[in-house]
Amino acid sequence: MNPVISLKDIAVSYNRSGNIFKKKSYYEALKSVSFDIYQGETLGIIGRNGAGKSTLLRLIADVILPDKGKIVNHGVSVSLLALQTGFDLDLNGHDNAIISGMLQGSSRRKVEEKLDEIQEYSELGDFFFEPVRTYSTGMRARLGFSVSTLVSPDVLLIDEVLGVGDKYFRQKAEKTMLTKMQSQQTVVLVSHSHHQIAQLCDRAILIDEGISVISGVPHDVLDIYEARLNASSTG
Repeated sequence: MNPVISLKDIAVSYNRSGNIFKKKSYYEALKSVSFDIYQGETLGIIGRNGAGKSTLLRLIADVILPDKGKIVNHGVSVSLLALQTGFDLDLNGHDNAIISGMLQGSSRRKVEEKLDEIQEYSELGDFFFEPVRTYSTGMRARLGFSVSTLVSPDVLLIDEVLGVGDKYFRQKAEKTMLTKMQSQQTVVLVSHSHHQIAQLCDRAILIDEGISVISGVPHDVLDIYEARLNASSTG
């Protein structure tokens, strides 16, 4: 299979101080990450907090650029679904859905045709027409998930959103992702839930200390991840 996105020796550093008047000290969020994303697969990315997983999604979405290495997009549209990303808190859910969908590469007309579906799927009811600042975290997640999944970019990037909200909506979101897998939607999923990675993903990649350690069958990668966690806790 030909890849739709390729990453080669990617590295990203951040300024620790956050102050232009202080001597700069850099933190390497990613040191050396290489892998391909293939059409129709659901790829899980796992690793400890601070391993660089969210940074990696922002790179793939072209939100930030790498300091080193190369990312090649082979002509596909990409959407990053993360909590509250791109939302104007003073606008209502309806208007945010239009703006979010357009930022993800859809035309206004196409998004407006989906608005009834977005409102229904998100289960926001009349809150769909209320300012997003009045929403709970779970409500914002439901809105963002609904827009991204119904607008359907070529590659959908999901950052921990499936773990937010009540049990019913999590099950509903997982069911939607399973349907998308069967329809050849390409998905990259960051999740701390081993259950979600094992159930939803065709392949998993372990990121540890900013390096892509291993790629393979989800259960095998999860076993290696667990072994590393146990070793670090006892060492």
